[in-house]
Amino acid sequence: MSILFSRQCEYALQAVLFMALKRGEATTSIRELTERLHTPYFFMAKILQDLSRKGLLTSYKGPAGGFTLAKAPKEIMLFEIVEAIDGQELMHECVLGFPECSSENPCALHEHWAKSREAIYDVLTKKTIAQMAAAMKKPEYNKVAPNIG
Repeated sequence: MSILFSRQCEYALQAVLFMALKRGEATTSIRELTERLHTPYFFMAKILQDLSRKGLLTSYKGPAGGFTLAKAPKEIMLFEIVEAIDGQELMHECVLGFPECSSENPCALHEHWAKSREAIYDVLTKKTIAQMAAAMKKPEYNKVAPNIG
């Protein structure tokens, strides 16, 4: 698990990146995602349903059903995925978990974390799924036809 995102958010980011590389092809099934990304089936199903409810994915039922991105990868910022799954807590909560931590009442890491948080927020709000998919080097993703845009 990453230090910044929940496991659910990690899987959501991986799934959306995978779908971005398949853009223009048929839908992506939960089974395909779980096999290619080595993720738990029912956990992935819940994540994809959540992303559909938030308007980031479109879901299709039936034998050829599955999921597609609701808009072009170049129109989806990383932060949209993170916010849909993990919310904005990363941008507001104390890195040590102190509820009373603030600029007026800082914890020992408050100033250091504030700088890191700003840098992370900058990346998440400026990088698109298309940019991330184009830079993907993992073999599971490289086997997918690169058709991002």
